[in-house]
Amino acid sequence: MTTVTEDGGLTGLRDALGLLKDREQVAVRLLESSAKHSFDPDRELDWDAPVEDGKWFWPPELVSLYDTPMWKRMSEEQRFDLARHEAASLASLGIWFEIILMQLLVRHIYDKSVTSAHVRYALTEIADECRHSMMFARMIEKGGAPTYPVTRLNHNLARVLKTVSTTPGSFACTLLGEEILDWMQRLTFPDERVQTLVRGVTRIHVVEEARHVRYAREELRRQMVTAPRWERELTRISSGEAARVFSIAFVNPRVYTDVGLDRREALAQVKASGHRREVMQSGAKRLTDFLDDIGVLRGPGRRLWKSSGLLA
Repeated sequence: MTTVTEDGGLTGLRDALGLLKDREQVAVRLLESSAKHSFDPDRELDWDAPVEDGKWFWPPELVSLYDTPMWKRMSEEQRFDLARHEAASLASLGIWFEIILMQLLVRHIYDKSVTSAHVRYALTEIADECRHSMMFARMIEKGGAPTYPVTRLNHNLARVLKTVSTTPGSFACTLLGEEILDWMQRLTFPDERVQTLVRGVTRIHVVEEARHVRYAREELRRQMVTAPRWERELTRISSGEAARVFSIAFVNPRVYTDVGLDRREALAQVKASGHRREVMQSGAKRLTDFLDDIGVLRGPGRRLWKSSGLLA
């Protein structure tokens, strides 16, 4: 249960995970880490190197159709091609999320002290996300696959979200967009079967996203302690709806037709795939455990998370 405690005459905020850290101290540590471990993808990665024959653009076990009857019927060339297109689809989704995130962060800091470390770190993170979005776009171009925008409906729903989202809702959605992709990328960058460029892209993203996740987690904990009850309830529902949309948008169905597969059959097999369900739930587990601990996964919101397939 969330409580507010008095420690040594100072007001300390506490939730189920313990005493919350001072917001400015967290930001200072993140700024120090940013100074030591930030990357310029244009300089760090060899964009002129040729695409490597016989290497994947995404680990095969993370491809949506992996281990389905359709996958078993596909040629090796078609499997490689599907992985390349799904990598482009995920990068397109990542750019969409990061553009939303940048706007949410700007809204978050708009009324806060511009000289605070908390605001300075938010601006640093926005700069990181700008570089990430450009990096993902270059990776899509290098792979030769098209971009895969989300549906017009989801695009416009996000327009509403980034305009009206409350602060805890913003950080809950931020973590949804960051942590599942981060889990997959942690499996990708050490994988020598994968294209060197893709491994480099995912390594940069994993290192820098670790700070972003820490910032969002600390702020969401604070918000779930201090926000009024109506805002906490809204966060539970909005994050559940975001999880439902995210799970649908995770791989654009157009990738199947683009590699010569029957879209309807592919979608049905992905939906029925125990392997795919395990991958998505494993990717989300660290996040859902955290959200459960701090009181986000309750009531109708929890049911939405379950319907998304991300929560077992």
